Amino acid sequence: MSSATFQTELPPGRRHLVTPEGVDLQVELADVGTRIGAFALDLIIIVVVFIAAAWTLTLMWTESAFTLLILIAFFLRSFYFTLFELGRRAATPGKMMMKIRVAARGKARLSAASVFARNALREIGFFLPIGFIFGIGNGGVDGWMSLLAAIWAGVFLFFPLFNKDRLRVGDLVAGTWVVRSPRPLLAADLVETKLSDAPSASDKFVFTPAQIDAYGIKELHVLEDVLRARDPQVVADVAMRIRTKIGWVWEMGESDYGFLKAYYAALRGRLESQMLMGVRRKDKFDTR
Repeated sequence: MSSATFQTELPPGRRHLVTPEGVDLQVELADVGTRIGAFALDLIIIVVVFIAAAWTLTLMWTESAFTLLILIAFFLRSFYFTLFELGRRAATPGKMMMKIRVAARGKARLSAASVFARNALREIGFFLPIGFIFGIGNGGVDGWMSLLAAIWAGVFLFFPLFNKDRLRVGDLVAGTWVVRSPRPLLAADLVETKLSDAPSASDKFVFTPAQIDAYGIKELHVLEDVLRARDPQVVADVAMRIRTKIGWVWEMGESDYGFLKAYYAALRGRLESQMLMGVRRKDKFDTR
């Protein structure tokens, strides 16, 4: 049975991300409150770093200190978000604290161009109008310009509230979205465990990263089919093959189905995490 055939209506905030191999790696969108919290934390970090730099330069004041302070402010404002989101975690310190990250929508990996695009829109939609509001007067033409700048900033700030994927304008242009840090998300019918499938006290499966990395998306697809078919002979055979492949030591009372289900969850979680970092391991022969 293909993975594409069991895509069902997902709960609000969760989206399908189907790989070319037909495996549905689901992602959970970050809510607006979490994103605002992450952005606020990043702004606090930027301000604290700037104040610390200003205080340090004040102690060692030179003719070039003011110019250097201006450069630091420009660097923090223009490159703070971009540099962190270009990293392996694809998240700023604020996002990491709120356990969210930037990911590419669809099947493409997160590219540098997407990161630059989404952050360029933040500069245009937030920092420029906010700086304009606080940098001009309140009377005559200046007052009207301040109002227009506030409306412009408001459109960009509240845009995520008016679309189902919670995208800000930068995400829409760059082809990105902000998601929660990946967790193992099993298909609904594989999550539900009957009493006969409940693991025994000895079924404690903890896999090392090397053991999980023994397989890729293609094998995950096959394992999913095995778990759905529930053929005892096939389950036993596949469990034996995986144990041999990863060097797993079988323990007394360990069920084959429980072992496969636990390995499926671990492998799926690992692949989801890698997908959000732009890495798609096609099969066990893919060494990326």
